[in-house]
Amino acid sequence: MNRASKNILFTRITQLSVTLCFIVLIFLFGVIFWNGVPAISFEFITTKASNFGSEGGVLYQLLGSVLIVFVAACLSLPISIGAAIYKSEYLKSSRGQNFSDILIFGLNGIPSVVFGIFGLILFVNIFGFGISWFVGSVILAIMMLPTIILSTFQSINNIPTIYRESALALGLDKWQTITKVLLPQGFSGAVTGLLIGLARAIGETAPIMFIATAFSGVELPTGLREPVSTLPTHILALAQQATDPVALQNAWGSSFILIILVMLFSISALFIRVRKNKFSLS
Repeated sequence: MNRASKNILFTRITQLSVTLCFIVLIFLFGVIFWNGVPAISFEFITTKASNFGSEGGVLYQLLGSVLIVFVAACLSLPISIGAAIYKSEYLKSSRGQNFSDILIFGLNGIPSVVFGIFGLILFVNIFGFGISWFVGSVILAIMMLPTIILSTFQSINNIPTIYRESALALGLDKWQTITKVLLPQGFSGAVTGLLIGLARAIGETAPIMFIATAFSGVELPTGLREPVSTLPTHILALAQQATDPVALQNAWGSSFILIILVMLFSISALFIRVRKNKFSLS
């Protein structure tokens, strides 16, 4: 087989792979859309669940999901930016870079259920926090760190060296160069990584199921050491009542709302990335 034939074969295989992925995505979204839209209404979104979720709406589940990921974002973003700056501007040895990559990619590869077990043992059993939505936010923040760090690092590291040299030539010290030049130029990468991390975190069930959430009877928390109800755990509870048609329809409706939230975060990240690339090319 000559090179031209190999190129054609490789192109066809990649096209087939993309087509299959697209078909699976459209099928899954189509099923959720078809079954979930009939359950969506203003009342469904603005009323609280009752009868273990089989009746009522998803008001507190929606607010709980937003609360827990919002706090996780506030916790993870400054730490990730600091780690990315240190990795880009202060960690110069190749051995240090390789070690940091091992730590970041290793943390990113840990299964989500392991984070949940870690939180259960450390915060609930050892520290005695009990079931706490804030502990869930801490665990989700740890899960989001690798995504935000890598995105921020790539964004800062791709800034042309001339920016740093010009800043130093104008008399700016290291810290001023970072705060006045690198952070404004690389912040879009941090936001992109944050949105991608949020898209993953808001759909997670295993890390927070036993440490932060309750399946029913919970409204908005009034303190840090109280449980919260989220859309993923609500869907899990409803799925266990699949013989009840009302509960099943509510599960589809909750799934559709969750998919919409994930898509909003993902599309926002894509929009920011495309806009940044256009700005870089102009």
